Amino acid sequence: MTDSQTRAAALPEQDAAAERFEDAAEAPRFEDYFREGAVPGEALLWWQLERNEPLIQAMRALFHGPAALVRLRLWVFMELMALPESRLPRDTLNRHFHALRDEALELVLKRLREAQLLAWDGSNQQYTITPLAQQLVGLLSPLTVAGEQDADLAALLANVAGAHQLGTLDPAQLHHLQAQLARLYDEFADAIASGSEFHLRRARQRFERALGLVERASEALSAIIEQAQADGNARLERLARELGLAQARLLAMASQFNRALQQVDRQRVTLGSTGITTTDVRRWLQNVPFLENLSLGALSRPVLPVMVAQHELLDTCEAEFERDRPKPPTPEPLPAGLVAPEGQLAVMSLPEDLAGMQTLLGVWQSEGRGAQDLTPAVLGGSYARAAYRAQLLPLLGDPQAQHLQGATGDMARQPWRVRWSVEQGEVEDEFVKWMSRGHLLPVDEEGRVVLPPELQPEQPPTEPQAAPSPASES
Repeated sequence: MTDSQTRAAALPEQDAAAERFEDAAEAPRFEDYFREGAVPGEALLWWQLERNEPLIQAMRALFHGPAALVRLRLWVFMELMALPESRLPRDTLNRHFHALRDEALELVLKRLREAQLLAWDGSNQQYTITPLAQQLVGLLSPLTVAGEQDADLAALLANVAGAHQLGTLDPAQLHHLQAQLARLYDEFADAIASGSEFHLRRARQRFERALGLVERASEALSAIIEQAQADGNARLERLARELGLAQARLLAMASQFNRALQQVDRQRVTLGSTGITTTDVRRWLQNVPFLENLSLGALSRPVLPVMVAQHELLDTCEAEFERDRPKPPTPEPLPAGLVAPEGQLAVMSLPEDLAGMQTLLGVWQSEGRGAQDLTPAVLGGSYARAAYRAQLLPLLGDPQAQHLQGATGDMARQPWRVRWSVEQGEVEDEFVKWMSRGHLLPVDEEGRVVLPPELQPEQPPTEPQAAPSPASES
């Protein structure tokens, strides 16, 4: 064995000796870190940590020491927990970890035995997994999952939903989830207040992912509230309702993101007629690896100072005063005014059919006519003009159009009302052969429609009263 191999083999032993020395050193107690009389001995979290002391010691045994050695212990431990065997002979371990050196594997197995994560059966020469190791692997399982975006929120939501399904939900889990939602709300609020387009868009993407996770967990939250009400657990119900309020507060930020992005879009500037915006320029600058390279060649020509003596300055000034200067331009008067050519000013006006219909209705009103057939007021000209006149008739008596100025308001204030009939028939017109029947009915001074006798509804026949019976003679 070479010297380098000997030194490499001695490294794990040195690390183990250093750890044993550190463990043997006298360490202060947990209570020694608090002021006198300030130890939270009655707190729930203190009691829970003290109850789980073996689990804390097991994690300390795995994570204590150099980073490479900690990673080696975690890898061996997770590989052991993934083996589908309840009893593990040493030969099986040697074959499974054939890539490890024997002294490294023995060092890790010794640490796992000392931490009570593995139990050695000397009579059968085999290892067994302890219940403490099975409990610890549940805590370390997130280390074997690929780090995805929003994994923190997804893990908390999964813990709450899974614990509720198993009936092991603890109020501390709801506290942690509520705190994470509050941190996300502050993060998104800071992004909105920053006004940065790229910061907003990155935060918007994370907000949409968080929104999807929260919406999928809303059913579990409702079930937790119902279960807490049924069990009479007031504390759990209160925490679940506070968590629902935090969820609703987070959902309400969608409109704030939309307003902030719309404000950014209004502030975006387009550079000339190129179609390139300031956002495109900023995105391009962010993708440039070295911005300082853009100035290469811009300052390649240095400034050259010019040394001039006094007599040279005097000669230059004399030449400047003596040289022929161009005459300044004389002011010219404005040209004489021109007469504008004659023309016609085109002014937009309403179609003639509207004015013609108002004239016709005015004539009927002055003559005191009663109900009139729709045919004279609608037909005439072409089919398009007849259709336009028919569309004008609903304006008669329109309460919203009566307050308008102009021809539309005059049409709405006409003392006439239109009444269409379900009957249809032929008409004598060049362009329209068939149309619905109807009448134009006048309106009296009190605003009531005057109906002709033929349009009044028929009264149901009244039953004849029976003749009174003659009084009997006394």
